[in-house]
Amino acid sequence: MTFDQIAALVVLVAVVGALIHGKARADVVALTGSAVLLLLGVVRPVEVQGAFASPAIIALAGLFVIAYAIELSGLLGLLIRQATRLASRIGARGIWIVIALCGSVGGFLNNTPVVVLAAPVIRDVAKSLKLSPKRFLMPLSHVTVLGGLLTLIGTSTNLLVNDMARNAGQPVFSLFEITPVGLVIAATGGLWLYFVGARQLGRTVARDEAEAARLEAEAAARAQAERRRRLPFNLPRLGESRNQSDGSGDAHLGDVELYGAADRPFQLRPALTSLGVFVLVIAAAAMGWVPIAAAAFAGAVLLILLGTITPEEAYAGLRPEILLLIAGMVVVGTAIEVTGLAQAGAERLIDVIRPLGPLGALIVLYGVTLFATELLSNATVAVLITPIAVALAESLGVDPRPFLVAVMMAASAAFATPFGYQTNVLVYNMAGYSYMDFVRIGVPLNLITWAAGMVAIPIFFPF
Repeated sequence: MTFDQIAALVVLVAVVGALIHGKARADVVALTGSAVLLLLGVVRPVEVQGAFASPAIIALAGLFVIAYAIELSGLLGLLIRQATRLASRIGARGIWIVIALCGSVGGFLNNTPVVVLAAPVIRDVAKSLKLSPKRFLMPLSHVTVLGGLLTLIGTSTNLLVNDMARNAGQPVFSLFEITPVGLVIAATGGLWLYFVGARQLGRTVARDEAEAARLEAEAAARAQAERRRRLPFNLPRLGESRNQSDGSGDAHLGDVELYGAADRPFQLRPALTSLGVFVLVIAAAAMGWVPIAAAAFAGAVLLILLGTITPEEAYAGLRPEILLLIAGMVVVGTAIEVTGLAQAGAERLIDVIRPLGPLGALIVLYGVTLFATELLSNATVAVLITPIAVALAESLGVDPRPFLVAVMMAASAAFATPFGYQTNVLVYNMAGYSYMDFVRIGVPLNLITWAAGMVAIPIFFPF
C-alpha cells in the first residue's frame, strides 16, 4: 500500500470509530478528517473546494431555505391540523391517512419538521380516541423516512449519491427517476407497518400500561408518604407545582423545542409565495430546464427578494451541521476514491461474490449498506459505499445504476435503532418506546424493504 492509501485508510477508520463512539459532533469529526487528509496531501485543495461547492450541497442549502419558508408561513402546520381534524372524526383509520400524507410530503420536504409538527397532534388525537400513541408514532417516523425514497430530493442521501456518481463519470439521475423503486419499497413497508407492525406495537401496549400503572401507584404512594412526613412544617407555597421533580424541565434529546420547528400561525401571502416558488423549483428540475442545484438556489434567493423570508431567517434555515457533515464526508470519500482504496475494496468484494452474479452482488451491497447505516449516518454511508458500488458494477461489466439506486434506498431505509434518525429520536422520547421496540419492528421492516428493493430495482434499472 502507498502512503496515501495508508493515510486515507487510517483517517477513515478514525472517523468511523469516532462517529460510532458518538461523543463528538458528527460534523466536527468529518471536518477534522478532511483537514488531516488535506494537510497530509492525500487530497488537494481543489478537491476540498469541490466538495464544499458540490451541486448536492448547493441543492440542499436551497431546499432547506425553501422548506423553512414554508414552515415559517404556517402552511405545513395548517395542513397537518386539518388532516388530524378529519382523523379525529373517523377514528384510527384517519390517523393512518395522516401518516400516509406525511409520508408523501416527506418525498419533497425534510422529514424532521414534518414529524415534529405531526407527532404531538397524532399523539393527542390517539389519546382522545382512547388509543395508545405507541401504535402510531413509530410508524409515523418510519413512513416519513420511506417517503424520502420517492424522489431525488427526498433525502440528502439521494442527492449525495447522485453527486458522487456524477463525479465518477456516471449520468445524473432525474428528479423522479427513482420514484418507481421508491414507491414499491415505501408501499411494501407501509402496508407491513399497518397490518403487522402496529399490531405488534399494540401487543406491547397492554404490558407497558400495566407496568406504568404499577409504577404510578408506587410513585403516588411514595409522594403521599413524603407529604405526610413533611407536614405541617413544610407546606407547599400557593401555586407551587406538584410536579417540579418529574424531570419535565430537562433538554432531553428528542424534545420538539430542540428542532425549532414549532407550529406557526398561518399567513396566507407567505404561504402561497413559498409554495409557489417550491412548485416552480420542482417543475424546473423535473422538466430538465435547469439542474436541481440551480433551481433550488434561485428559488431560495427569490424568496428573500420577495420578502417572504428575511436573510437572517434564511441563514437560520440552512442547517449548517448537515451541510458541513456531508461536505466533510465527501472529502473522505474522495480520498478513498483517488487513492484507489475503493477499487481495491471492490475487487476483494468481487472475489467473494463473483459466483453469485450481478443480482447476488446487488443483494450483498444492499445488505452491507443497510447494516452500516444502522451504525453510521446515512450521509457517511453514502460517501463510503458509492465509489465501491460504481467500481463493483464496472468490474462485473454491468450498468452501475442499479447499484447506485440500491445505495440510495439502503442508506435511508434502516429502521432497527431509535438513534439513526432525528425523527426516531423524537418519537422514541415522546411515546416512551424501549430500545427493543425499535428492534422488534425495525429488523423485520429492514428485511421486508430489502426484499422489495431486490425485486423492484432490477425491473426498473436492468443490469
